Amino acid sequence: MRRELVTRLFREKFGGAPELWARAPGRVDLMGSHTDYNLGFVLTLPISRETWVAARARDDGQVRMFAANLDSEDCFDLTSIQRRACWGDYVRGVAWALAAEGLPLRGFDAVIHSTVPTGSGLSSSAALECSIAVVFRALGGWEMGGARMARLCLRAENEFIGLNCGILDQFSSCLGRAGCALLLDCRDLSTRAVHVAEAIRVVICDTKSPRELAGGEYGVRRAQCEEGAAILGVAALRDATAAELEARAAELPPEVLKRCRFIIGENERVLAMTEALAAGDRGRVGRLCSESFAGARDLYEICSPSMIAMMDAMTRAPGSIGARQAGAGFGGCMVAFVEAGEMDAFSAAVSERYRMSTGVQPEVYPVEPAAGAGLMDVA
Repeated sequence: MRRELVTRLFREKFGGAPELWARAPGRVDLMGSHTDYNLGFVLTLPISRETWVAARARDDGQVRMFAANLDSEDCFDLTSIQRRACWGDYVRGVAWALAAEGLPLRGFDAVIHSTVPTGSGLSSSAALECSIAVVFRALGGWEMGGARMARLCLRAENEFIGLNCGILDQFSSCLGRAGCALLLDCRDLSTRAVHVAEAIRVVICDTKSPRELAGGEYGVRRAQCEEGAAILGVAALRDATAAELEARAAELPPEVLKRCRFIIGENERVLAMTEALAAGDRGRVGRLCSESFAGARDLYEICSPSMIAMMDAMTRAPGSIGARQAGAGFGGCMVAFVEAGEMDAFSAAVSERYRMSTGVQPEVYPVEPAAGAGLMDVA
């Protein structure tokens, strides 16, 4: 059904049929909020919500795009890549970053369709960037590994878009492995596959409260972490322990101290959660989730009223093992760990309680671990 929709749209917009298809997944962090730009650990799950790009090469250096979800068209010339302050800048940014590496780029027509909700904390921008990078790679006829591709997509977001985010989103989207979560070391970019215990399911709970990160509180939090690391004399907060922080707590401004307490504790929770999920230790999973959310609310201060209402709904629902924030916070999606046999009851209860509390109908859906960005076989 989705493939037929995209093919029909391609014929309507550009005539004929696409010659290649690319995909890249969104992601949810199972543990590790804001630890990526502090060079710490993140337990990330590339998810079965993906961005698809159906494309066909052009010989005139033009990139013409239609975003099906937005019902919006955009185009640009590869010889003159300039920001336009629109969704197409994510495509422009990838082209700009690849061109800066001296890679040959070929224009194309493309229809973009995504099941990753925008502005929700599931990395819709990274899924778009990484799927577009796959298209440029295929049409350009050059090779590039997932790690390098992730770094170049990150450069596009940092330097072209202007969001000073860490590597987590792009790395997850490029290097996901079907069937497992990834433990990512954000300093050396090494990963380890982590299998979640079979009877535990991951469920996304979308508050339907959008997030705005560029130029806002995200940048403030990152600057506060950098200030804390400088005072502590470490390269990044990943290198500090809780004991070291408390020994020098009087030297830090109160807000900076709170941020550092959260990040250092959150980094430790990532490693603990990796063990707990693999072992199916439900009690420990629940405690770690509760500690993470409390820290996000009270120390990092990235919670919104909608997130607090959703947390209440998730933790009270049948089959709930644990629940916490996802992504950068400030609204958007949250994540829950749920007993496999209680999925329907959990979803119904969360939807009802959250709607009664906020007047907003949420979206609640399970996700599965997905493979990283690549070409699709549509035969």
